[in-house]
This record gives sequence, structure tokens and C-alpha cells, in this order.
Amino acid sequence: MNFTHLHVHSEYSLLDGMGRIEPLTERARELGMEALGLTDHGNLYGAIEFYLACKSAGIKPILGMEAYIAPGDHLSKTTADRDPFHLVLLAKNQVGWRNLIILSSKAHIDGYYYKPRVDHNLLAQYSEGLIATSGCLGAEVPKLLTAGRYDEAKALATWYRETFEHYYLELQNHPIPELTTVNRGLLDLSHDLDLPLIATNDLHYVNREHSYAHDILLCIQTNSTIHDEKRFRFSGDQFYLKDAREMLDLFPGQPEAIANTMKVADLCDLELDFKHHYLPKYHLPDDRNAETYLADLCWEGLRRRYPTVTEELKQRLEYELDVIYKTNFPDYFLVVWDILRFARERGILYGVRGSAASSIVLYCLGVTTIDPMAARLVFERFLNVERKDLPDIDMDFADDRRDEVIKYVAEKYGYDHVAQIITFGTLGAKAAIRDVARGLGLSFADGDRVARLVPSALHMSLDKALDESPELAQLYEADEGVRHLVDTARTLEGVSRHASTHAAGVVISQEPLMGIAPLQRPNRSDDSGILMTQWPMEDAARIGLLKMDFLGLTNLTILGRSRDLIQETRGLVIDLDALPLEDAKTYKLLSEANTMGVFQLESAGMRRAIKDLQPQSIAELAAMVALYRPGPMQHIPTFIESKFGRMKVQYPHEALKEVLEETYGVIVYQDQVLLILRKFAGYTLGRADIVRKAMGKKIAEMMAAERANFLQGSAELGYDSRVANEIFDLI
Repeated sequence: MNFTHLHVHSEYSLLDGMGRIEPLTERARELGMEALGLTDHGNLYGAIEFYLACKSAGIKPILGMEAYIAPGDHLSKTTADRDPFHLVLLAKNQVGWRNLIILSSKAHIDGYYYKPRVDHNLLAQYSEGLIATSGCLGAEVPKLLTAGRYDEAKALATWYRETFEHYYLELQNHPIPELTTVNRGLLDLSHDLDLPLIATNDLHYVNREHSYAHDILLCIQTNSTIHDEKRFRFSGDQFYLKDAREMLDLFPGQPEAIANTMKVADLCDLELDFKHHYLPKYHLPDDRNAETYLADLCWEGLRRRYPTVTEELKQRLEYELDVIYKTNFPDYFLVVWDILRFARERGILYGVRGSAASSIVLYCLGVTTIDPMAARLVFERFLNVERKDLPDIDMDFADDRRDEVIKYVAEKYGYDHVAQIITFGTLGAKAAIRDVARGLGLSFADGDRVARLVPSALHMSLDKALDESPELAQLYEADEGVRHLVDTARTLEGVSRHASTHAAGVVISQEPLMGIAPLQRPNRSDDSGILMTQWPMEDAARIGLLKMDFLGLTNLTILGRSRDLIQETRGLVIDLDALPLEDAKTYKLLSEANTMGVFQLESAGMRRAIKDLQPQSIAELAAMVALYRPGPMQHIPTFIESKFGRMKVQYPHEALKEVLEETYGVIVYQDQVLLILRKFAGYTLGRADIVRKAMGKKIAEMMAAERANFLQGSAELGYDSRVANEIFDLI
């Protein structure tokens, strides 16, 4: 007999569950389970990640939520409303999924009082397509049974049966005295009301051995220690992902409760649509369409940007517009143009990052300020007909005025169409040490002493720290207490700790967001009217929402204030976009490494590199900024030595000289990768961009397959296979 877990908490039941999504789904696959549910407390944070992980593991995903039910009206916020009940809800189909999203959103937006709550009226209004179960000991029916109020429990169960097309009574078996009374009562209700039973395990972690770390996680949540006998804790170590045999053994007299979990799984038939886009439409004059309006703006901008409009410029603009039409993104470009036009008119300093600089359309619209033709930038790196995802235009604004931009967007497209994006803070290596130390009852000094031995580097893990910090490794081996602390922290490392607002992310939708994505307030005191998605940036984009980066930068604020002070004190009006890029005094200042306060050029390592480089052009400066990051950094000495002729410039093949000459034979830019793939293996630039993206993921099977394609293409062009292999390794 098989079994489906329908009451499952992941790490997104923040500081309550610790099951990571991938280990959860992988363990279910190992156990031969055909389906798996996710029912985090009051939210849908992990729903998309879970859905995709299940699909990847060959398991049917059942999306749900353990909702909080207010004792009365969900809008009421008095002392009597502090302890809501629990209720498990599962989405049976698309209608149920939409209703689940709405219920979670309304709970957070309107019903939040210590917990995000809904009430019976909302449940009745949005019950279609949802399956409900009676829940754990904290649910309404079980609480009434615990109190000996069977008739009230019967009446309430009757209401749920009449409200939901499918309502199940949920049996659990843990060493909790009240469960004996509750389960007996549920069996009576099942008999009296002819209600089906299901068995669940209310799992909060993947494996049994994680129960101790979970106890520490609860200590972190409640700010208590493991030595506190009165702390909130779970009874026993059985809240893990059990196999079908273990669950059958838990309920020897109720095989139908096991079998019914499979019936529920069969009832759930939800397929999410990842192909639909909710792109906003730009508000056009009545007699215009987006394509012609965009084209008119671009041709006008082309004449403004270039004193002489050559045939090459015309062809490039026509080509880009054609790609934009074919990919159905004219409105997107108009939306971006309009946002930055607003910023410009209001005197809000802004900058545009990333591959958007390669578009002559954006240059003509005034969105970007770099001539992509002069800089020989590859448009396909930004947008091409072979890539299906949305283009990405990252915008930076002066941080003291970013809110003005978001408010403008919300007022233009509707507050119900715009939201900021959630992000999750996780227990990093140092934080895990300190939090676990507190949960273990250690002093701050003891926890901090160990945490300080963890190297301060990006993406540092405790495993890596033990390899790279001899002092930590020695202490780990010599001190049993430190070993226990570190091992417990390793189990909790990476678990989501809290939710916050992404520093830049904003979504804009053509349709109201309610029902498309779950929403909540950015924080409980926020009264701006701009909500926040419950899904992080990648998941919001996967579901088809247009995500935009509106990053607030202090550097832009400083530039703006400096410009204004110059005007006030010297009477000079400075146009920051018109500053000459060949100014000798500026390069002298840079070559002397006087770059404190200069964005991306002020770290000690960068200042040393700049001093060695002695940059004399914006191209050299751009190359150094691109090189100064993990990985490419190793090529900085080659770049500098080649510039000064102290090292002979070497190209992987003479055919690539045209591509790599300006960077002295070093592959610095992703644009160069695209050009190499085209030059040496005959790729289209669109196909080359897809490969470039795949290479970034470093998936072994994908890389091997692409190597074969590259070698075949280079062979067809007459290149030697040994050289082709070397070039593929380089890129």
C-alpha cells in the first residue's frame, strides 16, 4: 500500500519547519512516493520551488497551506483574537489554486494579527476547488474534542462538510496525551457524519536525525534555550518524512486512512502555466498601437543621437525593432521608457545596468547613454528571437528618491497591479553558529569566538570554513562542545530565517495581482499601499510576471548632491551624461588610485589593480571592472602585462584576434563569448546566447553535449579539434 504525505512543513514555515525543498522531494522519490503535499503555515512562499522540484523528481506536487482561522472576524484584532486555529487546505485544480492564493493574500493583507488569518466567511467565499482537512491539535475541531465538546465539534465538522466539496478528518499519532482523545473523537465523527479519514504525520523535517536540530530551531524562534523545560518543543522525534510502511504501522486499525491519502492525491490535478506572461500594456493615445509608437520614438531618437544617420544605423535599428515585434515586447520597452522619462523630468538620477546597453533602441529612447555601435556591443546578449524569457533592464536610482519612482509606477498602472518582491534571509555560516550557540545556552562570547573563526568570504559554508580555517578545524577536533555546536549549525545552515523586501525587485502586471500571485505587506506598519509578492524574484518571473530591478544607490545620491553643490557654489551647470570620456586629468587621478568613494573602484585590491593598469581609456577601465571578480580576476596580471608589452599578446587562435584584440587576448566579456561561438563554430548569436546562459549553470551533461556541438561546428569550418577543445575550455 502506498501513501502520500499531505501535511508537510518546509523551511518556509519560518523557524518552525526545517525541511529544505530539494531534500524533501528527493527523499519522497527515494521512498517511491507518487505524490507529496506542501502546507506551510499561512503562506505560499515555497510553492513554485516545490512544484518544480516535484516535477523534476517525477512526483505529483500537491500545493496547499496550513491556514490560520480567526476565532471570529478575521478583521478583529483584540486580545481574544491572538490564538487562531489551524486548517489544512489543498488545491485540487486551477480554481482551487487561485482561491488558495486569494485566501493567503487576504490573510496577510487584512487579517494579520500575530498570524495571517482568514475566517469562516472567507472560507465559504473561496472554498471552490479546495480540499480541507481537520488539521492538527491546534485546529478547531480537535480543540473542541480535547475540551469534551463533541456536539459542537460535530456541528462544526458538518459546516466544513457543507462548505467544502471534500472534507477529511485528519488522524495523527504522536506521543501527545491529547491525541488519544482527539483521534477517538474523530473516529466517532467519521462514523456519525460519514466523513472520510486520512492519516498524516505533520512533518517538519526530512529525516529522524534532524529532530535535535529542529528543537534548536524552535529555541531560536522562541528565544529560549534547550535547557528550558518550559520552552515550546515537539513531543518526540517522529515528525519526519516516514515511508508508507511506517505510516501503516502507526495506524494499524485504520488502513482506509492511509489509502485515502492516495485518493486525495488522485483528486488533486493542478498544472501550473509557466508560458503565460502578464506583461503590462503601456497606456497609449487612442489612435496608436505599441509597435508604431515605439518605432516613431526610436527614429526620432536616432536622428537626435547621430548627426549622420548611416545605412548601418538604419539596419541595426530596423533589426532590433523587428526582434522586439517578434517577441511581443514593444509594450515592455515603452513601459521602461516612460519610467525613466518620469525620473529624468523629476531630476532623479538613474543608471541602467547590464546587457540593455547593447540595444540601439534603448539608446535612441534615452534609456541608456552608451552608444552600442561605438562600443561594438552584441544586441543578442540582451534579446533575441531564440530566447524565450523576458529581457532584463536593471535600473538604478538615487536611493533617497527610489520610492518616488515606485509610487509613480503604482499610480500609473494601479496599486493592485504593482508589488515589491520578497526575499529570504537564511542562516549563513556565522549566523548559524551564533544562533545555535544561543539555543544551546552558550554565552554570546563563546558563540562569537567560534563564529569569528569562520572566514568572511562570499558563499562561505561551514564545511568550507573547516577546510580553510586551520584554527577552526583544530578547535573542532579538540573541543567536543565546539564540535557539537558546529555540527548542529551545519544541519541548520542555509535554512530560511526571515522574510524581507528585496532591495530592488518590483513586479508589474497587466491583470490585478490578486489571484495570480500571493501577496502580503512589506512590513506590518507599511501604509504605502504597495504590497509585496510572497514569491521571490525567480519564482515570480517563472509564473509570468514582469520583474524589474529598481535599485536604490547611495552613489547616485552623492553624485546628484555633488552636482547640485557645484552649481550652488560655483555657478556651473553639470550634465553628468555629457562628461567627456577622454579627460586626461581624470585618468591621472584614477591611475594614482585616488578612487575612495568611486563606485566599484574603491576596494584596496581594486585600487592596487588600477594603479598597476594606469588606465587611459574607458575601455580599459571597463575591462578592469569586469575582470575584478572571482574567476576572471586571475587574468588581471596577463591583461596588464600585455597592455605594456611586457608579455606577448596571445590569442587562442588567430581567427579570434578581431574579437579579443581590445582586451589583449583575454576573454573578458560575455559578448566576446557569443562572438567566439559564432566565429569559431558557426552559431547564430541567438543560439550562442542560449549556450552562454547554459554554461553559466555548469551542468555537466549540458556542457558535454554543447562541447560536441561546438566541435562539430568548428570542424565544419575547418578548425583543428585540439584547438577547438582548448577554446571551449576557455569560454
